[in-house]
Amino acid sequence: MLFNSAGFAIFFIIVFFIYWFVLNKSLKWQNIFLAVCSYFFYGCWDWRFMFLLAFSTFLDYFSGLKIAEASGASKKKFWLILSVGLNLGFLGFFKYYNFFVESFAELLSSVGFTPHMTTLNIILPVGISFYTFHGLSYVFDIYFGKIKPTRNWIDYSLFVSFFPLLVAGPIERATHLLPQVEKPRVFNYSKAVDGLKQILWGLFKKVVVADNCAELANTIFHNHEHYSGSTLALGAMLFAIQIYGDFSGYSDIALGSARLLGFELLQNFRFPYFSRDIAEFWRRWHISLSSWFRDYLYFPLGGSRGGMAKTVRNTFIIFLVSGFWHGANWTFLAWGGLNALFIMPSIIFKTNRKNLDTVAEGRILPSVRETFQLILTFCLASLAWVFFRAETIADAISYIKGIFSTSLFQTPDVISGTVILIVIVFMVIEWLGRENKYAIEKLTMTWKRSLSWAFYYLIILAILCLTGSEQQFIYFQF
Repeated sequence: MLFNSAGFAIFFIIVFFIYWFVLNKSLKWQNIFLAVCSYFFYGCWDWRFMFLLAFSTFLDYFSGLKIAEASGASKKKFWLILSVGLNLGFLGFFKYYNFFVESFAELLSSVGFTPHMTTLNIILPVGISFYTFHGLSYVFDIYFGKIKPTRNWIDYSLFVSFFPLLVAGPIERATHLLPQVEKPRVFNYSKAVDGLKQILWGLFKKVVVADNCAELANTIFHNHEHYSGSTLALGAMLFAIQIYGDFSGYSDIALGSARLLGFELLQNFRFPYFSRDIAEFWRRWHISLSSWFRDYLYFPLGGSRGGMAKTVRNTFIIFLVSGFWHGANWTFLAWGGLNALFIMPSIIFKTNRKNLDTVAEGRILPSVRETFQLILTFCLASLAWVFFRAETIADAISYIKGIFSTSLFQTPDVISGTVILIVIVFMVIEWLGRENKYAIEKLTMTWKRSLSWAFYYLIILAILCLTGSEQQFIYFQF
């Protein structure tokens, strides 16, 4: 059930009216209803994996209680290890089993052996990486004494399975979302309108921007050996816009849907392509995952304490693990490693915390220096995205070699005036709204009412008339 489908629209309208107009006097029944709806939503993908979700939820719920009840450090650690081991075991089997088998077979073949190893026809449960990390953060926070476990099974089930964030995040924390689940929620008209606006902008990002960019980017990547360097550079930049429109569009729809139901989810994107260096980019891209690895991997490893060598080591570890989290392919590890290399200058020269504000804050245009920084950062991010998009390391290297050829300065072989215009309009609106939570949050506040409504109708018209060929959300595969 895709967020940009008619099926989801009907599903959400039904949920909204029953939730607010039938069950509004009972928090208990509201939570039960949302939990049931969330499992129904998940079951629409593949009903068999509802049992895996339920098991993972019960495992972390039970482990959390046992950790809190344990009298000694060894018992606490036992339940922590059990939860982490089983969670990562399931994730590893479904997501990485075939990768490790195939990689080991290739290694044996390279030294002269002829292995006969069997892979399995494994279906990856949608959202498993996300809900696994939801549960692990809960168990970690209990173990380290940050929170106390909830004894309400329904509340915890809703925390893990809440349908707006279930299949592609944001990766929530129990410290943020669970208190909202436990407290009564009152319908707020202004927040509901804000939620609808964010959903509208998310749909525009997905079906108009991302899906149109995808058509051109897919053509270029699938036939990259036949195109000029300028065309390949265009393809890389279009994919960069595609994945941003796709994933941040999903997040906008998720946050807007949750707000309509009285919940505030973690912001997952803060205009990452308006970053002045790679360190700032990673503070603005997939924030919930970056902060998860920071809190539960980077800091426990020592973070930036212990000298530059350890800081560099820890930075490479979290980027490589982050890359591997995205998928069972060497290309994702290369993507993570390349981003680690790109961020190294700011780590070594200790400028990684330099750009904490919004670029050109309070100004219409950036300075010449800021413009150069924005362009350079976007180009580096786009270059790294080639590995993310490519099927193999060899394809990625071939693609990048093709970019840096003598044909880089030729007119691109494949170009669409409509797509370029869509991207320009999109980036202008994003730039104008970069100081807000999402681009159109306050964009029309000072406009006349008629002009504001005209603007929203134009967005709706674009969604209806400029929709690209339907593409599944990219992060659903993770």
